[in-house]
Amino acid sequence: MRENGVDLRVFADYDRDVTESVDVAVVGSGPGGAVVAKELVDAGLRVALLEEGPPFTPDEYRVDGGISMARTMREGGLRATVGTVMPTMQAICLGGGSLVNSAICNRTPDFVLESWCERFGLKHTRAADLAPHYDAVGEYLGISQTPENVLGRRNLLFRDGCRALGIDSEPIARNVRGCRGSGECFTGCRSRAKQSMDITYVPDALRGGASVLTSARVEMVRTSGRRATGVAGHIVAPFSGRPSHRFRIDARAVVLAAGCMATPVLLARSGDLANRSGQAGRNLQFHPGVAAMGIFEERVDPQFGATQGYQSKHFLRDGYKLETLWAPPAVLAVRMPGSGHALKQRLAEVPFAAIWDAIGSCNRSVGRVVPRRGSLDPRLDWRLHPEDTPLLAHALHTLAEIFFAAGAKTVMPGVHGIPEELHSLDEARILRTHPIRPGDLVLGGNHAFCTTRMHGDPAQGVVDELGRCHDFDNLYIADSGVFPQCPSVNPMWTVMALARRTAHALAGAH
Repeated sequence: MRENGVDLRVFADYDRDVTESVDVAVVGSGPGGAVVAKELVDAGLRVALLEEGPPFTPDEYRVDGGISMARTMREGGLRATVGTVMPTMQAICLGGGSLVNSAICNRTPDFVLESWCERFGLKHTRAADLAPHYDAVGEYLGISQTPENVLGRRNLLFRDGCRALGIDSEPIARNVRGCRGSGECFTGCRSRAKQSMDITYVPDALRGGASVLTSARVEMVRTSGRRATGVAGHIVAPFSGRPSHRFRIDARAVVLAAGCMATPVLLARSGDLANRSGQAGRNLQFHPGVAAMGIFEERVDPQFGATQGYQSKHFLRDGYKLETLWAPPAVLAVRMPGSGHALKQRLAEVPFAAIWDAIGSCNRSVGRVVPRRGSLDPRLDWRLHPEDTPLLAHALHTLAEIFFAAGAKTVMPGVHGIPEELHSLDEARILRTHPIRPGDLVLGGNHAFCTTRMHGDPAQGVVDELGRCHDFDNLYIADSGVFPQCPSVNPMWTVMALARRTAHALAGAH
């Protein structure tokens, strides 16, 4: 569809094979790729932005969690690690994860960036180096703390419990404008308050002259010597992935922003590119998360209020972060104990419930991304390290403390081998004393990193600090795979800050 000089193509627009030539081909339209595309067109470069998934409009969102996941997530939302089994969801749609995440924006803490620099031979990735990029992204997206009038009781109870215990907490900063507290972040913001990439950076890139090809599955990075010469693949039907026409985009530079699971698979399928270090696809880390539900005497009505509106970074140096949480009941039911009538009784308690979670900086828990035979989907080999397990159990105990301080009558921690319900702080002590194994925890991990990590030594990393592959002169990576280690907080703002720095470096090289 080309109207008023805007070139956004959807599956129905392709009636033949596509061959084009641009300055830069950007693969992936999530927070990394969208930022790169917009910054490059602002610098006067001709850009093609390629996205395997379709665009969505609010009329196409589905509030039912199961249906929404099947439409917007890879592998129908059922992707999981092997080793330690943990669900992990990656989006396949224009805007990437920004369409279906909770809009949480945190800057990676100074102490984490200092550690990255010291441990991974980096010289220019401290807080002062990234501040201009954080600031620019924050201003563009209107990142600000969630106002009290859209928090809802679920978030305010968390605040009250933290205050009672002397635990630092704060409203979450999010990329939203005019949030109504509808709690629909997970299934797509129908009010268009969430400033996802599909309504911010991507349209600005289009207005600047970029071509945006959706339903375009990149299957190969084309190279000659130390230079990338473009990308190639198939146009694929939304939801089914059925291939139709071929495409080839010739480019003077290529930026891979397909995500830390897809990018290493694409490198491997293209001839084991950028892997002289042997690190591509390795060092896979997550923010494994655990969650607890608290039941209160009075109605909480958790469906109202910002999806994730309050957080505590009090325990970051201890290795975990606490957040409020909401998800559609169909998704919550998967994590609830019981079945049949017992499960129906649990669901009947949801109006009186709040759900809070903890995500852990489990740096000892490392895995790898392996291409599946005959597929571009990855196999994710990952295990929760036994020494990281007590960290998550400790975090659950802290959540239980906050729940009881906020007035909960019952807490359900979701841990195998201990009671399904805890009714007091004394009973919650079992989370600190019982020997909990990795398989006893109900985990989820949607923040993933490090599979194409940056390192000052080309023998130990895939890219340099600017995101350029050590083995190539013009091949860049701009997704969370470039993180050298877990960032301790939600990664989106850091992905965008690093992507902006990469785009400026690339523009300066042309």
